[in-house]
Amino acid sequence: MSAAIELTSANYEEEVVNSDLPVVVDLWAPWCGPCRAIGPILDKLAIEYEGKVKVAKVNVDNERELAQAFNVQSHPMVVDLRGRESVDVSVGFGGEQPLRALFDKLV
Repeated sequence: MSAAIELTSANYEEEVVNSDLPVVVDLWAPWCGPCRAIGPILDKLAIEYEGKVKVAKVNVDNERELAQAFNVQSHPMVVDLRGRESVDVSVGFGGEQPLRALFDKLV
């Protein structure tokens, strides 16, 4: 079970735009190997940073509208959002340390 929120077009406004916390969005695909590797790390960080940073996941195969809105070109893609503003975008999987550094920067 994931500690992250499953983000959809239906709950995007509520979970991201109206969030009091910064939101880290993982845009992933189930067939993507690096996406499967990043998932458990983001789940771990979601638990560690609960109440400070919100983690949301978008299955780009199921949520094509959101994938287009984020202009997804490659997977995995991690986006740091504050309201409607994209603060940071990372593509690919570089291990836990860069992700942890992103979370540390947000708190």
